[in-house]
Amino acid sequence: MASKGVGSIHTGHRQRVRAEFLEHGLSGLPDHKVLELLLFYAIPQGDVNPLAHRLVDHFGSLAGVFHATYEQLLEVKGIGPNTAILLQLIPAASAQYMRQSASFDGQIVDIWQLKELLEPYFFGQRDELAYLVCMDGKSKLLAAKKLGEGVVDAVHIATRKVLQAALTCNASRVVLAHNHVSGVAVPSQADVDTTLRLRRVLAEAGITLEDHLIFAGGDMVSMAESGLLRDR
Repeated sequence: MASKGVGSIHTGHRQRVRAEFLEHGLSGLPDHKVLELLLFYAIPQGDVNPLAHRLVDHFGSLAGVFHATYEQLLEVKGIGPNTAILLQLIPAASAQYMRQSASFDGQIVDIWQLKELLEPYFFGQRDELAYLVCMDGKSKLLAAKKLGEGVVDAVHIATRKVLQAALTCNASRVVLAHNHVSGVAVPSQADVDTTLRLRRVLAEAGITLEDHLIFAGGDMVSMAESGLLRDR
């Protein structure tokens, strides 16, 4: 009877946590509680609260857990392949949802539409990526094409690939975008030099490079609005 009393401490705990989420969502829940709820679906039985705390302690936050690699997750005691995959799946699925939700069939009239369109492509990325937004002469979106992917803080934007992407779409106007995984959305001198070089090459083909947007940690900086694309 005594052992039954000890076990009863956690009786119904999972159902209570699920019910709390259904009633209030994630609002007000600490990071370890959110992780605990997720862990229920990778670890069917047992108390996962200590593991949720270990994850937060190891990676610093919920965002840190989602930003961790598969290999880094496996280093945490109690995390197996199924759990690591689930924790990788959450941000990946979120990014895909954001991309599908940010759909534009009309004109791109301001940079905030571009932010909404492009931010999902950089969400949760550990490496630098570069994209080219292609538009017609009336700023109607034609495509958002991936140009390249690099190691941390190093993505090479090839002139030929940019020109080819723009010409394939029959674009008249384009916007370049890439992310800084450092968390600081400040264009480097290399970013500026690359952008000015690409603008000259595209202009010779009758294509206008309107802007280069830098994304980092939820922020976005426009080179055009920062005055960095003025003729020298």
